[in-house]
Amino acid sequence: MKGLLTPAWILRHVVALVLVVAFLVLGWWQYTRAADGNALSWGYMFQWPVFAGFVVFLWWREVKLATKPERKPEKLPDSPVTVGRPIRVPSRPAAEPGDDDPELVAYNDYLAWLNAHPGARPGDYPGPQR
Repeated sequence: MKGLLTPAWILRHVVALVLVVAFLVLGWWQYTRAADGNALSWGYMFQWPVFAGFVVFLWWREVKLATKPERKPEKLPDSPVTVGRPIRVPSRPAAEPGDDDPELVAYNDYLAWLNAHPGARPGDYPGPQR
């Protein structure tokens, strides 16, 4: 609990309290407007307390995370442990990419040209256009 009384946490507590009070006051203000005949204010009257509840939820979650004791990492075993199925490695190498796809070859040529001409625009490419 001592960690929640640092200057940073005191500021967080104050900000959360100010926001909750402000949101509830805004909800009451919308209620008075709605009671005077402003139909749109009925929706806002319910919206502001929801915002206040969200601030309370975030504040509570942060307090719980700050007061939660840290877990020490467990020591890993010395021997490697196999979990699941082993990975199969192909016995023959894969084909070179782009050998059988002319569209991929043309695109790689275009990328190589762009790399060789860094200031060029796509319209400057001398190769075939789509």
